[in-house]
Amino acid sequence: MPERTFADRTVVVTGAGTGIGRATALAFAEQGATTVIICGRRKERLEQVAAEHPAVVPVVADVTSESGAEALADEVRARGDGLDVLVHNAGVFRFTPLSALGPDTVREVLDTNLLGPLLVTGHLLPYLLPRRGSIVLVSSRAGHNPGAGSSVYAASKAGVHSLTRSWAAELAAHGVRVNAVAPGFVRTEAYRANGMTEQQSEGLFDAVASGIPLGRVADVGDITPWITRLADPAASLVTGQILTVDGGMDTDAGGSGQDG
Repeated sequence: MPERTFADRTVVVTGAGTGIGRATALAFAEQGATTVIICGRRKERLEQVAAEHPAVVPVVADVTSESGAEALADEVRARGDGLDVLVHNAGVFRFTPLSALGPDTVREVLDTNLLGPLLVTGHLLPYLLPRRGSIVLVSSRAGHNPGAGSSVYAASKAGVHSLTRSWAAELAAHGVRVNAVAPGFVRTEAYRANGMTEQQSEGLFDAVASGIPLGRVADVGDITPWITRLADPAASLVTGQILTVDGGMDTDAGGSGQDG
């Protein structure tokens, strides 16, 4: 039986309809969180996650909008217990070769990966501060090791790293910790969203795995435990850290991981 590390705590996980977000929300619920508020833009996916555990509360919200951030704040306020953990998982990965860049793609990536965390944190911070809560951002190794064809995505994740360190310094006096997990390649729907077939994505994973010292790409279950560990109250002296989980990929090898 899982330890009840987060008993009597309230958690928010953005982008929790699939992938890393879904697994993370369920992990917090299984570890005793009283309420795990999840958000995303697809109601059906959120309801499917909520059906898996009674602690999970779905909120249809677009994190790139003021109304979406306000909807999350309204749900936290309605619960009346403040907020203990905020996980910024909502993210967009797009292949962005320089020759094909357009303003719509740039805005989509930057709005989701950077503006979203800024808006949501701004609206939820009043509920985190009294509880001396924890923020965990899901980033990517691309944020510190960008590769060809992913300049906008990598820039957005470098921005996430900057947010992590800036917020950690700013909020330390309030007892709020801020950390990030930076996955490498992860088996999620993101590759399908970029137009790849299952066969193509598996071919990519096989090719990438040959350059990973541990010999495989990650599954969501490789990432989720690090998110919960960084949020764990026992990690009370850990803040401003960006933990890379990529199987030991050579930092000189280039290439861009993506999050789910």
